[in-house]
Amino acid sequence: MKVLQLSWEEARRIAIRAQLLDGDRPKDLLEVADRLTFLQLDPTAVVAPAADLVAWTRLGPTYSPAHLEQALEQDRTMFEHRDQPSKVEPALALLRPIADIGLHLPGMIALRSTDGQVRTWLEANAGFRQRVLDQLADSGPLSSREIPDTCEVPWASTGWTNDRNVTQMLQFLGSRGFVAVAGRRGRQRLWDLAERIYPTDIEAIPADEARRILDERRLRSLGVCRPKLVGSAGVPAEIEGTAGEWRLDPEATADGFEGRTALLSPFDRLSHDRARAVELFGFEYTLEMYKPKDKRRWGYFALPILHGEELVGKIDATADRKTGCLQVHAVHEDVPFTPPIKDAVQAELTTLAKWLRLDTVHLP
Repeated sequence: MKVLQLSWEEARRIAIRAQLLDGDRPKDLLEVADRLTFLQLDPTAVVAPAADLVAWTRLGPTYSPAHLEQALEQDRTMFEHRDQPSKVEPALALLRPIADIGLHLPGMIALRSTDGQVRTWLEANAGFRQRVLDQLADSGPLSSREIPDTCEVPWASTGWTNDRNVTQMLQFLGSRGFVAVAGRRGRQRLWDLAERIYPTDIEAIPADEARRILDERRLRSLGVCRPKLVGSAGVPAEIEGTAGEWRLDPEATADGFEGRTALLSPFDRLSHDRARAVELFGFEYTLEMYKPKDKRRWGYFALPILHGEELVGKIDATADRKTGCLQVHAVHEDVPFTPPIKDAVQAELTTLAKWLRLDTVHLP
């Protein structure tokens, strides 16, 4: 197959457009979730929770967190599931379109026959498992706190999950497709039988076919990426200034690209893959919330700044809801900000503060 040649500029524009961050904004939340394939759930709300910030960055002021709650709990157009966003990442709490459930059922079913500590523990707790399922059938949706711990064998771990038997049982049953998240009460997940949450008329797609489609969908959401993420999906490409093979979404194009300015979540998939961000954008970034304060370069929850086809810097900011202020602690310029960049960033900060229902923006 012919290897396509992309300029650095073309590759960046394709990546930005694939993530719905160009000037052509999507129409609604479901379109965002369908294109990105998932929204990551993370409770950190220094500015806003990850899923909400990612959705706002795409949709703008028309988006409200209530839309996400409605999609999950009322319309049932999305479902929450702990899964791997890509082949090289750990399992995370994700929101996905319910229309894609058939693509993920094979993975859930496959886990049921997987050997190891989890299967051994589930078999040793057959009675506990059935009691959990019976209680959900009678009284669900329920939080983990509303289900008594009647395990036969406690879950053993050196981490925070040690002896968290109800939480672990629900998580393991959820990952295997027996129960599902029905909604949330604050930060607590509410669980119910999967048959009450997932459509009953959708059959699992054969595993090999599902993997192929998921690779294609993942590539479509990124535009261009390394084969380790998507296997043989797409077509081979080479990008100016980089070595080795890339995979390109065959429908992606840089033609007619119109950029805009956006403040990205630290979990945003445009910059989440650190090696890809360096190769495509010359952008160095690390989420530093887990680092000691004196080891941070950019701040606890720094937001990458997209301007046009470049990642131009980071903003270290906090939403201070007590004082009604979006407090900007620092603006890190990876390239010198021209007056148009400064004006665009300031406008985006003002828009973000208004969306967060904060009265002012305090700059350093």
